[in-house]
Amino acid sequence: MCLRASDFYRSTMRIRTFTVPIFTAALVLAACTTSAAEPVAPAREDSVRGDLDTMVAAGAVGAIATLTEHGSATVVSSGLSDIAAAAPINTDVAQHLRVGSVTKSFTAAIVLQLVAEHRIDLDRSIDTYLPGLLTDAGVDGRTITVRQILGHRSGLPEPAPSPELDEHRAAENGRTFTPAQEIALALQQPAKFAPGSRFEYTNINYIVAGMLIEAVTGHRYADELRDRILTPLGLSNTYLPATGETALRQPHPTAYATVDGALTDTTLMEPSVPWTSGALVSTGADVNRFFLALLAGEVVPRPQLAQMLDGIDMGNGDGMSYGLGVGYTQLPCGAQYVGHIGGVPGFTTVAGATRSGLAVTIAYTGTSSSVDLGGMLSHALCD
Repeated sequence: MCLRASDFYRSTMRIRTFTVPIFTAALVLAACTTSAAEPVAPAREDSVRGDLDTMVAAGAVGAIATLTEHGSATVVSSGLSDIAAAAPINTDVAQHLRVGSVTKSFTAAIVLQLVAEHRIDLDRSIDTYLPGLLTDAGVDGRTITVRQILGHRSGLPEPAPSPELDEHRAAENGRTFTPAQEIALALQQPAKFAPGSRFEYTNINYIVAGMLIEAVTGHRYADELRDRILTPLGLSNTYLPATGETALRQPHPTAYATVDGALTDTTLMEPSVPWTSGALVSTGADVNRFFLALLAGEVVPRPQLAQMLDGIDMGNGDGMSYGLGVGYTQLPCGAQYVGHIGGVPGFTTVAGATRSGLAVTIAYTGTSSSVDLGGMLSHALCD
């Protein structure tokens, strides 16, 4: 499998184009460190460390990977946590990361729990639960099913690109959004295609999914996330920031992106912009625990897990398919990768697991011109 990150990105997230200058060798190759309670296979660790070094040498500011193998965890890093302080990433403590669209896997899991409880039917219309929400721009919520929302086959449009919808700029300007406001902005654009006719990744689908969860349960999404996933799995370092909580809780790497031609600290982010499609904050260990538990049938019952993994090819020619809130593909070693990619200004995250008990979360700041997604997943998830 030859899978480039750019191929997956084109179909899996709203991407901003950043150009991060390549730093001097002394800067980009600073401090590659390892921390582990029990080491994973040395060859696996070394291969992943080499991938991080390659990304940093090609422009990323810092990169960190958490490898989980049958309950043991190892963290490796490369590059810098903060440029001004010339500080490496401290792998002795769990680093908070903005995991972007990995949030969608958590959101889909909550919906599938509600399906298992017979409170949501995947093949009923979204209008059944959110009457009148989707009624403009040639969009008719009566013809769009919950399954199509979760699988990015709804045809819903995205809001037109706008500086005010940039998560970092919104934070700087004190601008917040409600889900209804974002839906209204999206519906100013025409529908992309007839529901169910094809796949196209659209963040607005998961804003709708968040509203669906709140409508069916009568509770805030953040409360359902806590009670259904975070507390049962012991994900104590994972949280959905509240509207207006623009800072990232310590400790964390500094996020970097090029804004108006200058390398900029973009750690501040307004979480109400991506909300249930991409605002989650977590750590590598927590994300790994989630995906391993998901594949073990401990997050959603196995019948609903089978539904999550019943998707369609994303059309990139790389073998990656998308189900309900997760991407999946067969690795060269025969193992099936199940996970997600996330990107917000300054952070990119690749995460997932296999049924054999291996999991990985890789996150980097800045932009790298060399990200071989297929190679990284194979190095991290193949025995």
